[in-house]
Amino acid sequence: MSEKPKHHVSDLAVFGGNPYFDAPLHVGRPYIPDREKVLKRINEAMDGRRLTNNGPLVQEFERRIADYIPVRNCIATCNGTVALELAIRALDLSGNVVIPSFTFIATAHALQWLGSRPLFCDIDRNSHTLDPAAAERRIDSETTGIIGVHTWGRTCDTKKLTRLAARHEIGLLFDASHAFGCSHGGILTGCFGAAEVFSFHATKFLQSFEGGAVVTNDDDLADRIRLMRDFGFSGTDHVVSIGTNGKMTEISAAMGLTSFEAMEDTIDSNEKNYLLYREGLETIRGIRLNTYPPKEKNNYQFVTALIEDVFPLPRDDLMNILHRENIKVRRYFYPGCHRSEPYVSMPEYAGLSLPETDYVSGRILVFPTGPETTTESIHKIIELLEFLSAHGRDVERRIESTELAQA
Repeated sequence: MSEKPKHHVSDLAVFGGNPYFDAPLHVGRPYIPDREKVLKRINEAMDGRRLTNNGPLVQEFERRIADYIPVRNCIATCNGTVALELAIRALDLSGNVVIPSFTFIATAHALQWLGSRPLFCDIDRNSHTLDPAAAERRIDSETTGIIGVHTWGRTCDTKKLTRLAARHEIGLLFDASHAFGCSHGGILTGCFGAAEVFSFHATKFLQSFEGGAVVTNDDDLADRIRLMRDFGFSGTDHVVSIGTNGKMTEISAAMGLTSFEAMEDTIDSNEKNYLLYREGLETIRGIRLNTYPPKEKNNYQFVTALIEDVFPLPRDDLMNILHRENIKVRRYFYPGCHRSEPYVSMPEYAGLSLPETDYVSGRILVFPTGPETTTESIHKIIELLEFLSAHGRDVERRIESTELAQA
């Protein structure tokens, strides 16, 4: 890490100065649990010659997840997208399905892949989750369901969405990829809607290399998903329904179990980082940190902030400046699914106006956190943001003059 603070605009790396950090600080670096425990479990699986097909480690992982929530059924899968596709198909969410546009593209793609049509909907500006009132306006005669997305670990308004789905007699599914270990009204995610879907991708704080799960209290729904996950087999040589290969491997379950055992320590580390950011950012005008309800559980994996118009630099200029300093902040869900292919080119989405989605996706930045982000590095990031807040107008003028000179 460079020991030299930024005293002048010319010190910035974007103008030829040395980067503030010698090595990049990333968003989404893998959380690696106890390596020896992972390898021990992998070796036991290899010794037992049971590497897939619902092996003992997968079954144990499913039990641990279900007991933690608690929920009656957990069906582990090869990844979160396949989990979402299985849940959509098992719930028969055909026709039109209301989803937020401010979500990872997989939420929309899962529907489109299965022949359903995403009805993109706006979000609440404060929570960044599906706006129930906007969702109701999108429901039409061909709508079969709603998929809410718990964004940054902040849950949707599950009560309003549950009432909305019941009133229109349509299905309700939640994409909880960001929200394992988070709660709403004191109830952990996994207990809402007909089912909820988790991702255990390598970038998640609870990870299984690649993996996912569907959790539900509906036993019949769980049985359908288990059949679909394994080609529709109900026993050896006995196929009873259409299906695919969505199984989690024993190797992934070995990582998942070890990551699960380290989960509370990981959350504590994430929360410490989040609180450091919160303390540092509260005095910087124009950078509004996303907050979490104080009485709810959260995994604190995401440190996100809106770069508001009063900040002296536009979000994208700030992002580029930070990147040059080796602070690899991210724009998440930009520019929104409705402005991404293939949807932006489809006539049915032409002219779709989602002002809250545009506002948030045009201003959001996600900051580095996780086990490799130290207290010192967070203090340095805050120090740099304070410098940019104080000198942002000069920085922006210099950027504009450089662009004009290159034009």
